[in-house]
Amino acid sequence: MGILLGCIADDFTGATDLAGMLVEAGMRTVMTIGVPTSGVLIDTDALVIALKSRTIPAQEAVNQSLSALRWLQEAGCRQYFFKYCSTFDSTDQGNIGPVTDALLDALGSDFTIACPAFPKNKRTLYKGHLFVGDVLLNESGMQHHPLTPMTDANLVRVLGRQAKHRVGLVPYDTVKQGEQAIRQAFNSLAEEGYRYAIVDALEDSHLMAIGHACADMPLVTGGSGISMGLPDNFRRKGLLKAEIQADKLPTIEGKSIVLSGSCSLATQEQVASMQQKYPSFKLDPLRLAQGPEQINEAMAWAAPLLERGPVLIYATSKPEEVKAVQNKLGVERASQVIENAFAEIARRLVDVGVQKFIVAGGETSGAVVRALNVTALRIGPQIAPGVPWTTSLNDKPFALALKSGNFGSKNFFQEALDSQP
Repeated sequence: MGILLGCIADDFTGATDLAGMLVEAGMRTVMTIGVPTSGVLIDTDALVIALKSRTIPAQEAVNQSLSALRWLQEAGCRQYFFKYCSTFDSTDQGNIGPVTDALLDALGSDFTIACPAFPKNKRTLYKGHLFVGDVLLNESGMQHHPLTPMTDANLVRVLGRQAKHRVGLVPYDTVKQGEQAIRQAFNSLAEEGYRYAIVDALEDSHLMAIGHACADMPLVTGGSGISMGLPDNFRRKGLLKAEIQADKLPTIEGKSIVLSGSCSLATQEQVASMQQKYPSFKLDPLRLAQGPEQINEAMAWAAPLLERGPVLIYATSKPEEVKAVQNKLGVERASQVIENAFAEIARRLVDVGVQKFIVAGGETSGAVVRALNVTALRIGPQIAPGVPWTTSLNDKPFALALKSGNFGSKNFFQEALDSQP
């Protein structure tokens, strides 16, 4: 039947989050890293193209997004979704507004929504204001973000400063009335010359109703939460089979490894928990910067232990340790030596029979995926919210669990090992 929903995500872990949501809602989903270069269509209901366009110059983000859209159009997608962060990470110059403008123009459409809400993850919208937990976005810590400081919680204003056309609001009083009232509000705003609608949402049920109201909209934009209502639209039209086991993955043989580059508090706790049960090896960025000796040591240590079970190789450190390394190497160099080390280690691990990778940290995940020449992933069952097991579409597939630093419980690594394909 072909691809039904074509998605463009502005970062890697966000794409994984979205793909996991679609699978949970019953759509077989494949995620590609960047715009596919092959013209061969993949047998799937939804395809998510993961870009790295959130913080690059706006015109570059537009160009990448349009390239992704063209591929999805050639694949025959029936609807398109532009996914960004649930905290609406952007600046007054973009990139959400300029990318949305460009996608609408390319599709010949004159109206869409913007709804980053995800109440399950404590992101809610009320009167157009985005809340993180119980506080406004601009009081949540996001006002201090080094690249996309969010100093205004009113998304009507925020998007209005980025976009070329008028931004309206579908308020809570309308949303709580359900799908028909929401759709009527969309029509009214479009007739009044608005091109965008920020849509309030306080409960996940609101996201379902909003998604249903978007059934005939060529382009939908938002966080991953809004996608939960979209699969039903295809079922109603007889395009999506209800009995499909969307999260089924092939069985992967081979050894398992945990690689952790994230230094988030959550990952620090996960590493500590893993160390209580499994052998672990800590990478030192200062030694890595001097040459490959420590990589050789890590592999010599890991190879015999992997014959008996999983091990942990990590660079996860406390903030004061990270700062000390950055002061000596520089922020960019410190990050690069760690990413390069994990990439080389991942390549060598394959040579000793590792086929299952559990990876913590967005940059680390990206480095490992590139090192393994993975360009597309089939999405499987979720280990934790936003973190599914996946299998690559390589000739000899890998099983991969790729998590953002702050995701998962204290025992995430054990939960991943217990549920691996």
